[in-house]
Amino acid sequence: MRSSILIIVISLFSSSILIAQDVHWNQSTEKEERPLFTEHFTPDEFSERRDRIYKEIGDDAFATIQGAPMPMGFQFFRQNNEFYYLSGIKSPYAYLILNGQSKTATVYLQDRNESREYGEGKVLSYQDSELVKELSGIDRVKHIDDLKADIEQFDSDSNYKKVYTHLSPYENLGVTRSIASRTLADRKGDPFDERPGRHQEFINHLDKFTTNLNMQDLDPITDEMRKIKSEAEIKLITISSKLQGYAIKESMRSTKPGIKAYEMESIARYIYWKNGVEGEGYYALTHIGPDAYMNHYHGSERPARDGDMILMDYGPVYSYYTSDMGRMWPANGTFNSVQRELYTFYLTFYEMILDNIEIGLTPQEIMINTLDQFDLVLTDMSFSKEVYRQAAEDFIDSYRQRISNPNMGLGHGVGLAVHDVGDYSTPIEPGMVFVIEPQFRVPEENIYVRLEDMIVISEEGVEVITDFVPRDIEGIEALMQEEGLLQKFDFKLD
Repeated sequence: MRSSILIIVISLFSSSILIAQDVHWNQSTEKEERPLFTEHFTPDEFSERRDRIYKEIGDDAFATIQGAPMPMGFQFFRQNNEFYYLSGIKSPYAYLILNGQSKTATVYLQDRNESREYGEGKVLSYQDSELVKELSGIDRVKHIDDLKADIEQFDSDSNYKKVYTHLSPYENLGVTRSIASRTLADRKGDPFDERPGRHQEFINHLDKFTTNLNMQDLDPITDEMRKIKSEAEIKLITISSKLQGYAIKESMRSTKPGIKAYEMESIARYIYWKNGVEGEGYYALTHIGPDAYMNHYHGSERPARDGDMILMDYGPVYSYYTSDMGRMWPANGTFNSVQRELYTFYLTFYEMILDNIEIGLTPQEIMINTLDQFDLVLTDMSFSKEVYRQAAEDFIDSYRQRISNPNMGLGHGVGLAVHDVGDYSTPIEPGMVFVIEPQFRVPEENIYVRLEDMIVISEEGVEVITDFVPRDIEGIEALMQEEGLLQKFDFKLD
């Protein structure tokens, strides 16, 4: 009996050896597949951006750009927008010098952290100098310890008169320039926190190292560059916008009285992360009922009641580029008479703005044309309450007052940041990407109406790339009759 068992064991062991020759623990043999450099932009595109900097700053200047630090805690590293836009390099504590005289770019990197890479994967470092130059098109790679001496060398060279750097707070994931400035302003209210922004610390160091040079702001140059998007940038913005549109459509389908803001946001997050986003461009603005009157209110906990209106505005970031759009819909799937009345008024005006956007026109000219058309329509509109009519007239009058300013805008740019940099009061031109978001209020009843769409300007004309998400009443109501994700999978804790 024992001999029989032994024979079986030996046979099984022999078979396992044969199987082991063909079968492995993993079929993938590489340790990682994460790219070390962006695959969405060519090195040439970054080189063209740097060439524009050389031209703008002149032969007697250099520009220096500070990259992002490693974040504290269990947070993944993300390069700041300013550094990424000019280099594409996603290594922490990196610096970039653009020499206006020699027309060369030098990146300064830290040493490889082997123990960190062992546990978390490879990051481009000083030891990868040749690879960095190959991937990014950067001319030279130096050690970060050389940075101070190199800046002091520029300062002692009489051929250089100016040093350029970004004088505004840096942007990052979910951090626009304005929101960063708000945080720094709030910090001043804390008597035990005297930290300046990271950008200001760098400016202070530059002041010490460049006593012979005149410091100039790099922001106006890169702001105008960023205003005009390349085809590669528009492709990423379009993907981000489609994902946001899908999220809002699925939220509309899933909406029933009783739904909460975080349920709709969970739908969006599923769609976003399922499709490879890196995060959110801003916290979710999912407003239920009168919460919308506080137009940046977030974290709502109330359930939607039968008869409430819902507003959702929540954009993802896809490979550094974000989107920004908003829609409103009734919680019960049907616009009541007041909702239909006020929404129709607003939508008519909104669509007229979109229809009047043309290449070559300024925002002021677009709005003048819109108001000329809308005045003919407004006189024929009827309102069920005097406060509604007064609110409508006040809303239109606010635009009549704004058109006296030739520097008015229609909305704001979108790109690397949800409120992207650049002057959008100028004539419409190819490469611009922006939104319009008129805000209509009836203060007496805490009524707030807002729509928002992504608009891309190309050589072919004007395209509203979020048009596939209905904003007309019939389209919204029809979509809400379809089964939504929450109905297909409604998991709740016991």
